Amino acid sequence: MNDRQALLEMVIALRARLEWCRENGMEIDAAPRADDVARPPERRAGGSDAAAPGFDLLTPAAVLAAADLPQLRAAIGDCTRCKLHPGRTNLVFGVGNPSAELVFVGEAPGRDEDLRGEPFVGRAGQLLTEIITKGMKLRREDVYIANIIKCRPPQNRNPEPDEIASCEPFLVRQLALIAPKAIVALGTFAAQTLLKTRTPITRLRGIWADYHGIPLMPTFHPAYLLRNPGDKRLVWEDIQQVMRALGLPR
Repeated sequence: MNDRQALLEMVIALRARLEWCRENGMEIDAAPRADDVARPPERRAGGSDAAAPGFDLLTPAAVLAAADLPQLRAAIGDCTRCKLHPGRTNLVFGVGNPSAELVFVGEAPGRDEDLRGEPFVGRAGQLLTEIITKGMKLRREDVYIANIIKCRPPQNRNPEPDEIASCEPFLVRQLALIAPKAIVALGTFAAQTLLKTRTPITRLRGIWADYHGIPLMPTFHPAYLLRNPGDKRLVWEDIQQVMRALGLPR
């Protein structure tokens, strides 16, 4: 396929997607910026009334149409949309309460996650579990945990832009279906991807941002804390803000 044919097919696909969105009453809006809102969250009346993000025109129709998380997982299927799929053992979809008030979003699966098909089960995951259970006094199954991308990058390298672009629509739909009262973005890639910013996590952390009407707290990734244990107090400060916002006892 030459460049002209590829461009023509892209235009046709975009036009078809736009028409599909219009027929289904969906509006295409701009992505949020990290500096749009910096405020503590307010309690929302209910998940079904949550503000939904605009959808990428290239998002598969089955993903847009998914009415719950099992349907979304089925729509993703045995995904081959990016170059990561040949090296994975398991697609790591997400785990937890489908109606959770709080969602943690990380970067990508690691070796342990790839083997088990569940996010945050390695050393960093154990630390996250301690934050949830010992710090927040919640059960891991009370929250929802997912990643920006759902397949392990080789040697745990950073996700690449094309991989994020291919996988992000799945997370967007997950968050819309869960409609949490707050999101905690764990680390650089989670925060920068969700907030559409290149601002370093060192400047983002600890400050409330807005993700399509959902308050979002950026903080350091647990893997970072394993290398820099002195910064655990900073993450605890961020988590305490989340606890206050959700009305959790401290």
